[in-house]
Amino acid sequence: MRAVYIQKPLDAVVGETAAAVCGPGSVLLRVRYVGMCGSDLSSYRGKNPLVSYPRIPGHEVSATIEAVGADVPSRFQPGMSVTLSPYSNCGECASCKRGRPNACKNNQTLGVQRDGAMTEFIAVPYGRLIVAENLSLRELALVEPLTVGYHAVRRGRVTASDTVLVLGCGAVGLGAIGAAAHQGASVIAVDVDDRKLDLALRAGAKTGVNSKHQLLNERLQKLTSGHGPDVVIEAIGTPETFRLAVEIVAFTGRVVYIGYAKDEVRYDSRLFVQKELDIVGSRNALPEDFEGVIAMLSKGDFPLDEMVSKIVSLDGVPQALQDWYAAPASISKILVEL
Repeated sequence: MRAVYIQKPLDAVVGETAAAVCGPGSVLLRVRYVGMCGSDLSSYRGKNPLVSYPRIPGHEVSATIEAVGADVPSRFQPGMSVTLSPYSNCGECASCKRGRPNACKNNQTLGVQRDGAMTEFIAVPYGRLIVAENLSLRELALVEPLTVGYHAVRRGRVTASDTVLVLGCGAVGLGAIGAAAHQGASVIAVDVDDRKLDLALRAGAKTGVNSKHQLLNERLQKLTSGHGPDVVIEAIGTPETFRLAVEIVAFTGRVVYIGYAKDEVRYDSRLFVQKELDIVGSRNALPEDFEGVIAMLSKGDFPLDEMVSKIVSLDGVPQALQDWYAAPASISKILVEL
């Protein structure tokens, strides 16, 4: 069975792996599409603190059920199209006991702490499957990255009265933009790429700001009557944008961090106290986030097709990673078609 391996930083190859087999309570999936996201790029760069090598990447999945094991409910049948939640949870740690298994201390995400879906077949517990019969296989592969942004909006307690600023208009940022707009909030999207900003406007942002060509602070003062946004969602993952979030958010505002800053972040912590900020992390997603995204996509007005920068074969993944590494700002989403 063929698979992509990241053998070490900056070294990805296509090789062979053992055939997937489904046991009791699991299903065998024929992988159809796998999305490549920022965490895959971080793993390729050697900047993902959770990954070890060699690793088969891939956690944004659409697939067809190939076979079912014993004890799998009859509602899951061969031939069905599905996506899946790529996370695991132990049920025993503090996060799980608080009803937040997305942040399980012992979580093992596909493609990060354990081998992922960038291969021909995978076997997963049936409880991880998500069925959305009104979405295509390509659309199903885009559900999971959008749920990460959707979850961040819930972590930020966004309401219709809020002005929400989203830093970064990649797939996760677009998920946050769509979710915040879905809540009725006024959304400001910030990026350095006009094409991504155009997508953000189509995903629900009211205003797009290219921070490469416009003075962000000056623009925000005009857009928010001098107050700053009520909620800032950081979906880039750099020390500069981590600091920027607390600098530009309104007094008593909320800051939500999704990504990891790839290097150490130095703050002026005075702003934490002076502004009395709520600063939270947002990790992965919960089942209700998947349900929310599927409902959002079912409306048919989210720019899913335009999110995809390129589609490559399994054999094309090593070169795609190399190209993405060389020009990261040019890519929103790469899909691998099997």
